[in-house]
Amino acid sequence: MDYTLEDTQRKEKLLRTVYALQVKSDATFQKASPLLNNHRGMGLVTERQVHELAEKAKVICHDLDNIRNHLFYRQDDLVQQIPNPSGRHYRGVSGIHCALDGSIYVTCEGAPRVHVFNRSGQVVQSLPCVEGKKKTFLPEDVTLTRAGMAAVTDMVNGTVRVFNHHSKFSKGEWVKIGQFSSPRGIGVDASGKLLVTDYTEGKVHSFALDHAFKVQSPHSVSDLCGPRYVCTAPEGGIVVSEECGDVKLFSHSHKLLFSIGDKFSHTFGNPAGVCADREGNVIVADEQRRKIHLFPRSGSPICLVSKGLQRPTGIACSTQGLLYVADSGDDNIKVFKYRVRPPFNADILSASTEGPNLTPR
Repeated sequence: MDYTLEDTQRKEKLLRTVYALQVKSDATFQKASPLLNNHRGMGLVTERQVHELAEKAKVICHDLDNIRNHLFYRQDDLVQQIPNPSGRHYRGVSGIHCALDGSIYVTCEGAPRVHVFNRSGQVVQSLPCVEGKKKTFLPEDVTLTRAGMAAVTDMVNGTVRVFNHHSKFSKGEWVKIGQFSSPRGIGVDASGKLLVTDYTEGKVHSFALDHAFKVQSPHSVSDLCGPRYVCTAPEGGIVVSEECGDVKLFSHSHKLLFSIGDKFSHTFGNPAGVCADREGNVIVADEQRRKIHLFPRSGSPICLVSKGLQRPTGIACSTQGLLYVADSGDDNIKVFKYRVRPPFNADILSASTEGPNLTPR
């Protein structure tokens, strides 16, 4: 909490500024609205004045969005570090997924298993990646299907595997799904379809699974440059990171909406893990620059993690305002509190009919 005199004065100045803008805009609207609705002319208001006011309003609205965003988010607030559960023989945590109940699914480079953590960072389950009796495979990335089953990409064997808890085997079994050139990242879209990045083919495949794990309604997004990670985008689309390239957003019909680099004038080094939180913000890990940025629905990008990372790869965010980072460089899962409490409320800075209470609490 902020209790210093300087912090209190800064809070008061911000509240007074926002309130002054609100009062002035309300007063102008009340006086201008009747004239503009009923009067044929514009008085002495010129086209140039209207244009200048509109441009200034855009700047002010953008600045207010940035102020709002900086109120709601934190930077470099590391709250926990979870060591690689696979031990020193299998270094390099890579894929990570956060379930709705707060449990964390993690894969490690070269380790033939998927680890499941609880919210406290303790391993509660380990799924051995075994095909048949003895043959193992190496999971690249991990997600959960809509039915709650772990799904991984198997880049070496060019396939996707889903862990079926309801198989005839008491401990469950991995079911092979499809054949791909080089499946890397995996996610699930808003409709429950699996999303798989095909690195060498430059594609993202989407498909549904029936009860017998048969592929249904396959579709592909093409012309990508080394797609790595994929996740559900705000409003039902998908987000894809391209190695040494950009991060692209597609609609639910898989049409390109924009690239984050172009929209935000942001230059990536090597974009890796991507995730989207419940407020519709896209979060991207930059493996080369060792930073993590949040790209809001409105306003400028925010650097959530600016230090302490060696080689961030997979990332995931929870509904509790936590950001999980698989740092392959020092082989830890780092947990950051990136959102302040209370939870994000887009209307928290909406106009009020009364003046702000400037007494600090």
